[in-house]
Amino acid sequence: MADYDYDVLIIGSGPGGYVAAIRAAQLGLRTACVESRETLGGTCLNVGCIPSKALLHASEYFDAAANGTMAKLGIKVTPELDLPQMHAQRLDAVNQLTGGIAFLFKKNKVTWLKGRGAFVDAHTVQVGEQTVTAKDIVIATGSSVTPLPGVTVDQKVVVDSTGALELDKVPEHMVVIGGGVIGLELGSVWRRLGARVTCVEYLDQILPGFDGDIRKESNKVFKKQGIEFKLSTKVTGVTVNGDKATLTVEPSAGGPAETIEADCVLVSIGRRPNTDGLALENAGLSTNPRGQIDTDHRFQTSVPGVWAIGDVIPGPMLAHKAEDEGIAVAENIAGHTGIVNHAVIPSVVYTWPEIAGVGLTEEVAREQATKNGGEIKVGKFPMAGNSRAKTNHDPDGFVKIIADAKSDRVLGVWAIAVPAGTMIAEAALGMEMGATSEDIAYTCHAHPTHSEAMKEAAMAVRGKAIHV
Repeated sequence: MADYDYDVLIIGSGPGGYVAAIRAAQLGLRTACVESRETLGGTCLNVGCIPSKALLHASEYFDAAANGTMAKLGIKVTPELDLPQMHAQRLDAVNQLTGGIAFLFKKNKVTWLKGRGAFVDAHTVQVGEQTVTAKDIVIATGSSVTPLPGVTVDQKVVVDSTGALELDKVPEHMVVIGGGVIGLELGSVWRRLGARVTCVEYLDQILPGFDGDIRKESNKVFKKQGIEFKLSTKVTGVTVNGDKATLTVEPSAGGPAETIEADCVLVSIGRRPNTDGLALENAGLSTNPRGQIDTDHRFQTSVPGVWAIGDVIPGPMLAHKAEDEGIAVAENIAGHTGIVNHAVIPSVVYTWPEIAGVGLTEEVAREQATKNGGEIKVGKFPMAGNSRAKTNHDPDGFVKIIADAKSDRVLGVWAIAVPAGTMIAEAALGMEMGATSEDIAYTCHAHPTHSEAMKEAAMAVRGKAIHV
C-alpha cells in the first residue's frame, strides 16, 4: 500500500474546500488544504458573499434614514454617510469570519499548505516549493469573474465585483453591465448611498434562470427604487478618459448605437471555473466545453482518487451548494454515503426586498408537465396581504408555489419579500421531504410573520386562500 503524506488533500479553501477539509478531519482522515490567499474562505468570505452583505446591510440603514422611511415611523434623523467606517465594518466582518476558519482548521488538525497547487500526477501536487502526496485529492478552486471581451477592468473607473466593494467614494453615475444577482446587489448598494444606477442587460429581462413572474416583478420593484434598466441591450465598447467612462451600447438584436456616460462601470456578466494553472492534464483530467470538470453523483472525476466540487463542476455557482458538496465528498472519501439533492438548492438575491426561489420555475414545470401529459397548479399570495409586511411597511412582492396537479407535490417555490432568503428554507425543507401544497397549507405558521404568506400561497394552490 502506497505511503502518502495525507489521506485527503483539498485544493482551495472556499465554502466547498474548507468545509470538505473540516469534515474529512472530523472523520479521522489526515487532511491538508491548499490555499494561496493570505486568508482562508475563498472568494465568498473575502471578496464575495460576506463583504457584499455587510455593505448591503449598512446601506439599507442609510437608505431608510435618507429616503424618509424612518421619518414615517416617527424617527427623525439626518443621516451623514461615513464611507470609510462603512468599509471598516465590512472588513471587520471578513476578518472575523476568515479568522474563524483558521481557528477551525487548528481545532480539527487540518494542515494549511500556503501557495498555489498544481498536479504532478493523480496523487501528487506541487505547492510552491514543496511536493505533497495524498490518497485522495479534491479540486475546490471555485470561480472568478468572467471578463467582457474588449473591456479592460482597471478597478478604478471600470470595476468587477471585487472593485465595486472597494470604491472610496459614491459614484455620481454607475452603469452595471449585467442584470444578474451580483450586479443587482452591488448596484443596489451604491444606489442607496446616492449613485444614479443604470443596468444594461443583454436579455429581455433581468435575473436569468429565475421564474418569469419573479423577473418581471423584480424589474418593477427596482425601477420604483430608482434603478434604470436598458434591457435587450448589449455593450459594444467601453472607453475611459481620466475618471470618466463612455459606453457604446446597441440593441441585442442589432440596431442604432448610443453612448452612455458614467464615472463607474461595474462589469458583472457571470463567473467562470478556476481551472487554469492546475495542470489537470498531469492528473489525466480535462474540462468540458464550459470549462468545468465533470463528475459522477459522488463527485468522483474520471480519474480514481481525484474528486471535484463547487463552482468547478456543473450546477449553480452558489456557496451553499459548494458547502453541501464539501460535506458529501468528504463522507464519500471516508467510505460513508454523501448525497446532495441538486434539484432542491435555493437561490437568493439579497436586495431589498430579497428575492428567492427553489425548484422549478413555472415555465419549466409547465413544459415538463405538458411533455409528460400532466398539468401543474399555481398559487400566488401578495405580500401586501400579509399582516407583518403591512405593519412593517414592506408590501412589495409575493410568494408563488407550483405543484403537480395530480400528486399535489410541490415542484417549485418563488418569493419576493424582505426576508425571502430565510423564508425559502421552509420551501426547500418541504420539497426535500416530498411535501405537497396541502402539507404547507395545513402547517400552523406563527402570527404575525412573513412566512404566513407561504401558507397562504399553498392554500391558493388549492383554491382556498383566506386573505385575498
